[in-house]
Amino acid sequence: METENKKIAVIYTSMDNIGGAEIVGLTLARELKADIYTTNIDEDKIKKMGFTNINLKSIGQVPINAPFRHQMILQKFRKLNLGNQYDFYIIDGDWAISAVVNNKPNLWYVHSPIREIWDLYKYTRKNIVPFYFRPIFDFWVKYNRQLNRKYAEDVGIFVCNSETTQKRLKRYLNKNATVINPPIETADFYYRQNGDYWLSVNRLITHKRVDLQVKAFAKLPEKKLIIVGSYEKSKHFQAYANYIKKLKTKNITILSWVDRPQLIDLYANCKGFITTSKDEDFGMTAVEAMAAGKPVIASAEGGYRETVIDNITGKLIDNINVDKLIEAIKEIEEGPEKYKDACLKQAKKFDTKIFIGKIKEQMKKYSKE
Repeated sequence: METENKKIAVIYTSMDNIGGAEIVGLTLARELKADIYTTNIDEDKIKKMGFTNINLKSIGQVPINAPFRHQMILQKFRKLNLGNQYDFYIIDGDWAISAVVNNKPNLWYVHSPIREIWDLYKYTRKNIVPFYFRPIFDFWVKYNRQLNRKYAEDVGIFVCNSETTQKRLKRYLNKNATVINPPIETADFYYRQNGDYWLSVNRLITHKRVDLQVKAFAKLPEKKLIIVGSYEKSKHFQAYANYIKKLKTKNITILSWVDRPQLIDLYANCKGFITTSKDEDFGMTAVEAMAAGKPVIASAEGGYRETVIDNITGKLIDNINVDKLIEAIKEIEEGPEKYKDACLKQAKKFDTKIFIGKIKEQMKKYSKE
């Protein structure tokens, strides 16, 4: 399949909160000249993240709160049938998986099998779901696991973002996938200085464990932390965001939203980067930080083990906790600039051109099978 002359559609869950997974979908649309089909859209945020002239098509609005949001997304994409309008479909994400039934040939770019029903089921049940809702949650999980397995049978090509996700796909859905790491616009990032603040960029949700960072810096009052923390409007996102805001001390700044130029500037001038997510699928922000020549402190879990080289591009922390995080911060601060060259070299392995080239190879391979 020669992609240059083919009409391609990218199908993504929703575009009203722009994080790493959304950026992958937008990058696919831009580089492959594809249309995006989604539900909720925040065009202003999309433009501020540097994506213009993307042809976005909403198939209808969905609620803010889970689980109604997720079920309606699944239902809407199950009904989506674009007929013969396109030559190829790329499903980017989790709850849009039901679109594979009526839209073929297709490729599913898997950021992770739906985390709240698979690898984070117990964590979500314990930390987010109220005890009186847990029996209903268990039924909901069982139902959606069945649907997940069913829809996976209509996928043409499985591609995933990391070896971590590859293992999850095999474990939970018994599917083999090719690893193609997410795209990083490495040329957009640059090193200016190792400034006077640490940086953290993540969605404010429980499994990102941003509270570890806040508690660590509360014990380091002479050091600064800037958290760029986006969050959705749903209740559990807002509850965790409010918790973080209550914990924060004077040396911590929380920015709820920044545009791409400001984000790039924050990377360029930070001392180093901190990320504490639980079993992160891949972790694009860690690579963005390295593209700016900055050392990364990360939990030694998930995708971070595939991107951060311990003691070379930063520090990986086993069984991360507040005290270990403080220790790593102090160690990096002895000479953050010494990590620069290794970080820049490592980041280039994840450039957008490499990503798009590999996606095109998969599409060509599919047409020959």
